Amino acid sequence: MVPKFVLELEEVVEGLGVPGITAIVLLPVLVPVAAGIGKPIAKAMVKGGIVLYEKGKGVIAEVGESFEDIVAEAKAELAEQRTEEMEHPATS
Repeated sequence: MVPKFVLELEEVVEGLGVPGITAIVLLPVLVPVAAGIGKPIAKAMVKGGIVLYEKGKGVIAEVGESFEDIVAEAKAELAEQRTEEMEHPATS
């Protein structure tokens, strides 16, 4: 028995039904329309992503600078405390 590779038209029509056949008929018309609408939307989304990325980089840089300032102030305060402790040792 040889497997059947070629589907008969009736089997295809029954399998797809009316919505499937309608989709096949309208597909050549809908694809270019969707591509024409989709490309500007996709481009706008990419632009928005780039803008958000750039703003995010700026915010992260500012947070990093603030954190570095806090670390520098903390180190300066520790150094000041050590200097005071060396100048005025606590008597036990």
